[in-house]
Amino acid sequence: MNVKLIMNWDIKPGRDQEYFEFLVREWIPGTTSLGLKHSGAWVTTYSRGDTPQIMTEGIAKDIITMKDILDSSAWNQLHDRLLEYVINYEQKIVRVTGNFQL
Repeated sequence: MNVKLIMNWDIKPGRDQEYFEFLVREWIPGTTSLGLKHSGAWVTTYSRGDTPQIMTEGIAKDIITMKDILDSSAWNQLHDRLLEYVINYEQKIVRVTGNFQL
């Protein structure tokens, strides 16, 4: 059964340009090569601070594959780099239902 990794975060103040360059040049290609199929990304353009600025998700074919991805040194390196640009990072794994999931 497919599983989805849902990730939320806020971009650190003043790091927007660097963040987007990292996302395009490293994060998306790197996580894709690990086996995550990117299935959505949302940006909050207006918030009172009670919702994350970014929500993104990636799908793996099953929980074993997802755990292998998240336990890999390549994931840890990408994740550590991401944390240079973001705050309030959260993630969770859910079963894919076909509906919008939070």
